[in-house]
Amino acid sequence: ELAFALATATTVLDDLRPKVPAEHFPAMVGRISFFVNAGIRFITEMSKMRAFVDLWDEITAERYGVQEPKFRRFRYGVQVNSLGLTEQQPENNVYRILLEMLAVTLSKKARARAVQLPAWNEALGLPREWDQQWSLRMQQILAFETDLLEFDDIFDGNPAIDAKVEELKAGARAELAQIDAMGGAMEAIDYMKARLVESNAERIARIEAGRTTVIGVNSFTEHAPSPLTSGPEAIMLADPEAEAEQIDRLNAWRAARDDAAVKAALDELARVAASGENIMPATIRAAKAGATTGEWGDAVRATFGQYRGPTGVSRNPSNRTEGLDEIRARVDAVSAALGRRLSFVVGKPGLDGHSNGAEQIATRARDCGMDITYDGIRLTPQEIVESAARADAHVIGLSILSGSHIELTEEVMQRLAEAGLAHIPVVAGGIIPDDDAARLKALGVAKVYTPKDFELNTIMDDIVTLADPRGRAAT
Repeated sequence: ELAFALATATTVLDDLRPKVPAEHFPAMVGRISFFVNAGIRFITEMSKMRAFVDLWDEITAERYGVQEPKFRRFRYGVQVNSLGLTEQQPENNVYRILLEMLAVTLSKKARARAVQLPAWNEALGLPREWDQQWSLRMQQILAFETDLLEFDDIFDGNPAIDAKVEELKAGARAELAQIDAMGGAMEAIDYMKARLVESNAERIARIEAGRTTVIGVNSFTEHAPSPLTSGPEAIMLADPEAEAEQIDRLNAWRAARDDAAVKAALDELARVAASGENIMPATIRAAKAGATTGEWGDAVRATFGQYRGPTGVSRNPSNRTEGLDEIRARVDAVSAALGRRLSFVVGKPGLDGHSNGAEQIATRARDCGMDITYDGIRLTPQEIVESAARADAHVIGLSILSGSHIELTEEVMQRLAEAGLAHIPVVAGGIIPDDDAARLKALGVAKVYTPKDFELNTIMDDIVTLADPRGRAAT
């Protein structure tokens, strides 16, 4: 994390340096800010933030010659680790969020400028306003009721912290050197994304094997019913009229604006994009004329095309095959019965950018011997159906964490039927409340998975069973 964030920042600054007057460059360096993650191992996480401070000061002074200390300051906001929140015993997430917040606030030297805390029940569904308020109150209590802000850094000179910081810095410098040798973050983006996906795969494997303890998931699983999660209003339900209201507002906006002025502004935007000029003034003019975000995007894409980032999921199996022998044998047997390798398409429809779940399902399916297709985030239902047709898929998996699982899955199922592919079994995973899971199954979804289904091998078994022609023939 240290190396990848710093390498990205230096790639940006290396590109901008010749484009900015030399006298203004230090101030521009001072405007760079980072958005980092904080996990549950809060001593290590705090040491990581102190390492960030030291390394950024070192890079800005030595690589860029910035003399003014305030321009070398490591400025960051933080999102504490939503990835570690659990559907099982979700009330425990309050403690996880608090500990992760301490990692980025206890050390004055490396204190976050802004803290974004998730709600305790984000693994269950969309948080209500009250849930979000509860997380906000954690920050306010820490800031206004405790004496944390009255002291200088309480960890300066601590030998254990200093040793951990130096260890992290040494590892980050080695990784940075490797990325620099590859040509910087732009050239190393495939490598970095693959490393992130593989690292998360290793984390999940440790949880599955019990080598990493997660309370309520693989340890201390007994629990009394929680009053926090009972009742019909335990999570926020999306207003079914909200989408229609937003579309009506958008149509009213378009009807009231000056279409000629919008067209002229978008034409100018397209011209500027093609010329290589600074695109920001034309963007501001288009916004003031009344152009929508979608229209702006269409104009820019017409010149630059659409970028699809690397997925980090290689088609080549990893060497993590421990515990997979039985499933791999089943995949081989079902593939033989099918007459070709079992084909599994993983799709992420809609605007949801949370890709960890989809990546791990695709990675595990690959390591189990399936022929996987995963094209990354933000696909349309039609693109997923077309991908399934090209791959001649035996099973389709949809990953949706945006709350739009009903609408998006319904469209996928409809388009599959229109394409003559309704025979392909579909499974879905995401933050899906029980009532919605029942609705998805009514639409024809074969299996629905939520964060409590952390044992990926069980999901793999289900996929193999769904693809097995012998089982379908028997039924």
